[in-house]
Amino acid sequence: MSIITFLLFLLFTSRLTTSPVIGETQRPVPPLAGKAFDSTGEVLKTYIIHVHPNLEYTPSDDPDELEKWHKSFLPSNVPGSGESRLVYSYSNVINGFAARLTEGELAEMKKKVGFLHAHPDQLIPLQTTHTPDFLGLRRDSPGFWSDAKFGEGVIVGVLDTGILPTHPSFDDNEMPPPPARWKGFCEFGATECNNKLIGARTFTRGMYAMKGLEYADAALQAPYDGEGHGTHTAGTATGTFVEKASVAGQAAGTAAGMAPFAHLAVYKVCGAAGCPSSDILAGLDSAIKDGVDVVSLSLGGSSVPFYNDAVAIGTFSAMEKGIFPSCAAGNSGPTSGSLSNEAPWILTVGASTMDRAVRTTVELGNGATFDGESLYQPSDFLSTLVPLANTKLRSGDLASQLGEVQTASLPLVYPGLLGGTKAALCLSGSLNNIDVQGKVVVCDDGQISRVDKGMTIKKAGGAAMIVASTRAEGFTILDDIHVLPASHISYADGLKIKSYINSASAPMASITFKGTVIGTSPAPAVAYFSSRGPNMADRNILKPDIVGPGVNVLAAWPIEVGPPGAASMFNVISGTSMATPHLSGIAALLKRSHPDWSPAAIKSAIMTTADLTANDGSMIPDQNLDQASFFAVGAGHVNPLRADKPGLIYDINSDDYIAYLCGLTYTDRQVSAVVRRSVKCSSIRSISGSELNYASFMVILNARNGYKLEVTRTVKNVGAARSVYKAQITSPRGVSVAVKPTQLSFSKVNEEARFTVTFSSDGRSKGYMEGFLTWFSSDGSISVNSPLMVSVQ
Repeated sequence: MSIITFLLFLLFTSRLTTSPVIGETQRPVPPLAGKAFDSTGEVLKTYIIHVHPNLEYTPSDDPDELEKWHKSFLPSNVPGSGESRLVYSYSNVINGFAARLTEGELAEMKKKVGFLHAHPDQLIPLQTTHTPDFLGLRRDSPGFWSDAKFGEGVIVGVLDTGILPTHPSFDDNEMPPPPARWKGFCEFGATECNNKLIGARTFTRGMYAMKGLEYADAALQAPYDGEGHGTHTAGTATGTFVEKASVAGQAAGTAAGMAPFAHLAVYKVCGAAGCPSSDILAGLDSAIKDGVDVVSLSLGGSSVPFYNDAVAIGTFSAMEKGIFPSCAAGNSGPTSGSLSNEAPWILTVGASTMDRAVRTTVELGNGATFDGESLYQPSDFLSTLVPLANTKLRSGDLASQLGEVQTASLPLVYPGLLGGTKAALCLSGSLNNIDVQGKVVVCDDGQISRVDKGMTIKKAGGAAMIVASTRAEGFTILDDIHVLPASHISYADGLKIKSYINSASAPMASITFKGTVIGTSPAPAVAYFSSRGPNMADRNILKPDIVGPGVNVLAAWPIEVGPPGAASMFNVISGTSMATPHLSGIAALLKRSHPDWSPAAIKSAIMTTADLTANDGSMIPDQNLDQASFFAVGAGHVNPLRADKPGLIYDINSDDYIAYLCGLTYTDRQVSAVVRRSVKCSSIRSISGSELNYASFMVILNARNGYKLEVTRTVKNVGAARSVYKAQITSPRGVSVAVKPTQLSFSKVNEEARFTVTFSSDGRSKGYMEGFLTWFSSDGSISVNSPLMVSVQ
């Protein structure tokens, strides 16, 4: 297996390359085939069918009876219809099933007693040595990590592409058996699951059905990871301590997930092409039945109403069972309104950088220098070795063993000046008629992987590469194991280098490789790819909720990565997929520390204690180093130590969410499809999203409400029994904000207090305005912060 196979695995798109796993036993699956047809030639599609739970066909608790009841809805005029058409019979996640039907058969099914709602199956795309330290989690020091027993006894369910069960991140040294409530099982061999990896199952019948294949064959697959994504996310959430982890000799240290002593259950619901919603529901159905405490889903599709959103529906059922759902915000940023997983019962996780860089420095012939990054830090391409200066390097890094390694100063060229757009992007074959022999070549990022750009340059005889980020990428820089000396630099620095090339008669450049540097700033910053609000499913709920480490994250990988002599079973990749399991693992720690907290309480604690500033003291920036909008950063960057002691929490129960769904003007059937029981919205006091007891505030002021809106919140005291909190408002520009009362007093733990917030504006300044409401404890030890986002229309 070549190194390049791994380099093509980019999580910023929905397409993943497939790398076979050592010991893989499943049969190869061809690409998505053409349409499937019934015996008459009509097209068969997979639909998720919701059925009414309280009519004459109400099933018993027997799974066989339930499946029999579901089959009764299927067409009876085709041979073997029940066996060949039923894809899944769900028992926990929804009242219903997945089946292959023609449009005509679906129309007939809608006439049957007990039918509620249907929507097509959809293919949903998939969206650490230093991060524990960056987040303040330290193994050998007293504090939250050790107080929470590193997540011991908590079960985290990861729905993804499977897992390599024999990876050292999933060793069970000194781990106790799973808790008695665990009801799941392992589809691997007898020796591959253990007290760490306690469950592993495959749900790929939906994918087989989409391909028009006999999906009975899906049962032959074990949940091995053929992509790497699932192994990486599982390791990030729950990986145990692994010493001397690195990639290509860089980012070296002890790898550990956020909850290293938590138990892990894996549900394979995704492949290289994505994740069918029918398979996701099947995985969630099993996870609920099995008894997990947290579900982690590093996947997400485009915005749709919640009654057609499999993740929203499935996680609602999980939330009702006390299971915490953590989901990716999506990798479609920085486009506005590009979020996935917008339901308020989900923790929607965006991605941010950390303070580690695998440093490279480009020096131009005029003496100007520009810092970049590259995992490939060559030791055999040097003209000089210079002493280390002003850098803090991890021991064991190749560069730290050799000193700073510098390329020779070489001619510098930007093919975009000579060969147009294709040459600027260094696409395959675009440099054939351009002299790059022995030169440092500047390429614009985009269209193909950065490693492929290097291959193009190397094939054309180039000596080194500088990759300039696009305008959209800004200062977000990503690490790759390049095939030649290279440096990935920011968009702004790329412009400066191109300007130098334009003005110099004989432009020159060298690249110095400095190894792993800790303490870079500003950090965190929101990654360019992290999807942005506003929430298109409901503009009255502010999303994303939180950001966490999602750029250049090192975690477990199913096969070796890196050059000979420096290969390891870890990989560095980026995406909101990587941020999500960080939050999933932190939620597991909070569940261990506060077993009586509801999912909404855990979510509130994470949000109200988030960091608002970067390590240089500035407000958390975006990819352009401008202050990040709430639509990018949500409530801020996760701070697990503070989340353990939030002081006050905003709690929400399922009845509140039902009132909220009715407030979205959904029909009774649509609401019932989401919540798995009959609902009549006319008998419920519905509420808007701004009225939901959410830990952030999103309000709309317009002529219809006279540019004035009052909302109520209830907080519960989970801090000291006798405590007093005083409100402090940072008003959004042009908006008046009043809190009543301005002081909350508590005499016991779990006591509740209500307050109202009134927003008003003269309507002259239009747009989105941002502010804060913070409750400070009287002793100054606790601050409970909520972002205020006001849309003046």
